[in-house]
Amino acid sequence: MNKITNHMPTAELQRLDAAHHLHPFTDHGALREKGVRVITGAEGVWLKDSEGHRILDGMAGLWCVNVGYGRDELAEAAYRQMKELPYYNTFFQTTHVPAIALSAKIAELAPGHLNHVFFASSGSEANDTNIRLVRHYWAQKGQPERQVIVARKNGYHGSSMGSASLGGMAAMHSQGGLPIPGIHHIDQPYWWGEGGEMSPEEFGIARARQLEEAIQRIGPDKVGAFIAEPVQGAGGVIVPPESYWPEIRRIVKEYGILLIADEVICGFGRTGEWFGSQGYGIEPDIMTIAKGLSSGYQPIGGSIVSDEVAETIAKDEFFHGYTYSGHPVACAVALENLRILEEEKIVERVRETTAPYLKKKWESLADHPLVGEATIRGMMASIALTPDKASRAKFASDPGTVGLICRERSFANDLVMRHVGDRMVISPPLVISQAEIDTLIERARIALDEAMEEIEAQGLMQAA
Repeated sequence: MNKITNHMPTAELQRLDAAHHLHPFTDHGALREKGVRVITGAEGVWLKDSEGHRILDGMAGLWCVNVGYGRDELAEAAYRQMKELPYYNTFFQTTHVPAIALSAKIAELAPGHLNHVFFASSGSEANDTNIRLVRHYWAQKGQPERQVIVARKNGYHGSSMGSASLGGMAAMHSQGGLPIPGIHHIDQPYWWGEGGEMSPEEFGIARARQLEEAIQRIGPDKVGAFIAEPVQGAGGVIVPPESYWPEIRRIVKEYGILLIADEVICGFGRTGEWFGSQGYGIEPDIMTIAKGLSSGYQPIGGSIVSDEVAETIAKDEFFHGYTYSGHPVACAVALENLRILEEEKIVERVRETTAPYLKKKWESLADHPLVGEATIRGMMASIALTPDKASRAKFASDPGTVGLICRERSFANDLVMRHVGDRMVISPPLVISQAEIDTLIERARIALDEAMEEIEAQGLMQAA
């Protein structure tokens, strides 16, 4: 068996990586010059790299390792399933026990009338599925012209052709001929950066009403659905004003369009509820899931669909699916992950103990001279970097210049904290302890101090 061992010298691992491995969302020229960081192990909330550094993973991988690293139960579940049935598909009127059991469990956990699951291997695939579900649903209802899906600028729904089109990130749309036809974007509910003189309440209602304006402009008989994350994750942990979601609910009900809640990040305990929708009173017709469904231990995602949508699309064959839809090993691991979340009461602990503790500590960072706002929902949080708190000013430098400096100082201090433009974001494993939260905050503050020193030295502390 060909195997590269972890004790190979870091420089050699970096050389091989640069020669053969194309990374996602990466400037490969810059990476080759710097050298990739090689992660060799993990336990709980801690990573270990090839140089022996112990790193606090403030991002839970990519927002996904909810139960933490090193859970033997998940490895054992995968092993047992691989021995029994390593693979079979769910096409051609067949199924298997893990897919049946996981579908039933998800239906039990999901709110309201969301009782049916179409499996995928990622959130991107699931959101591609959602485009086809929406359009097939309306065709089955005798309204095939209802093709348009409204989404939000700076929302993130994946990076495939369909899902990246639903997402509203300009950089992604600049490559590959995106967005595909039939997708319309409205502005995000980002009060701190875009609210101007409005109060958060006024701003939330104004941004929600952009959906109504879009429906009226496009034509109520042309719009099929609205998709949004309860809290925008990759867009910078944008927590909407409390007035936003009630108004969205009014609009979708009034115009009879489907509501898709993208719970890929918010789902499975991240916000202190099983699903982010529950904390906002959102009543989706379709819910996108992935990431925390298996805590990242296996690639799995899906669309949870309401009774009415499921019954409508069942009237005819739905010509859609993936080789790995409901993969038995992924389903078995996801089931075990959900058991851990339930039996260890991790979601309840987040809601009642660790999220309130993190909130208090995180919001204390707002006193730092570089920080304009510190915002948090459950176990996902962000801080906005600014040269002038009072005016909520942006930096004169290119967006992300300052954020990248802060991210580099965070990594240098063995804390994974990500930057989105000039916002810093965290999303730690849900099992993080209060002592580990203290360490996270200490390292974040050091990173801010060191970043500010570097920003001032480079003359970047200038408002746009």
